[in-house]
Amino acid sequence: MMRFARTMQLIGEEGFERLQGATVAVFGLGAVGSYVVEALARAGVGSLVLFDHDVVSLSNINRQLFALHSTVGRPKAEVARERVLDINPDCAVEARIQFVDGENVAGLLEPRFDMVVDAIDGVNSKVNLIVAAREKGLEVVASMGAAAKLDPSKIKAADISKSFMCPLAQIIRKRLRRRGVTSGVRCVFSTEAALNKNEPVIEEAPEQGVSGRPRVPIGSISYLTGMFGLYVASEVVREVLGGFESVNCGKDSKGEE
Repeated sequence: MMRFARTMQLIGEEGFERLQGATVAVFGLGAVGSYVVEALARAGVGSLVLFDHDVVSLSNINRQLFALHSTVGRPKAEVARERVLDINPDCAVEARIQFVDGENVAGLLEPRFDMVVDAIDGVNSKVNLIVAAREKGLEVVASMGAAAKLDPSKIKAADISKSFMCPLAQIIRKRLRRRGVTSGVRCVFSTEAALNKNEPVIEEAPEQGVSGRPRVPIGSISYLTGMFGLYVASEVVREVLGGFESVNCGKDSKGEE
């Protein structure tokens, strides 16, 4: 209990009991998802289910919390589980080495999940996860584009229907609308214009288990993607504690088409 004394002081015994009783599923344990997991574990969330198909690579070290020279080549989900248990041995944490696609995502979502975090990179997998979660009545917090950005003051949080200036959010909104989801998804996004104008410095190997065309790497920096993850974690914690008002996105804003 001592390890969470400062958290209990802040949110009270009842609030802490809510966090301890919560089960959060995090999909994607990379630059954003790793920081989501870190913050949820240190906040005292009692149960975490962690999904990622990939292994740690050297090119992850500039931004991913679980990426160290000592973890290169290891499955991210397993590294994440070990780190969570080192933070809180009482946390019920499950590592699922699993690629998410349209065929399997519905079967991965369980009624016990109080919150679902989408920290996946791929558009198809993001849309499939969000749609399946909403169809099952699960609350979702999704991360939009965190790469190719430098300015943390441009990070916003809002319902996805009110996101703006984020090309990825625009694509996701359109794809969700075609499948009947127009709102009800919290998202973290940035209004900063993308800075990714340079060619990749190195050629990277395809991700483990990923089908289709290999994706071109996008430039990224440590603090910005990490702040996205921490922002997502704040959305999850405050929802578990009983809901919240939008942090810094105007009530009148709405998504651009």
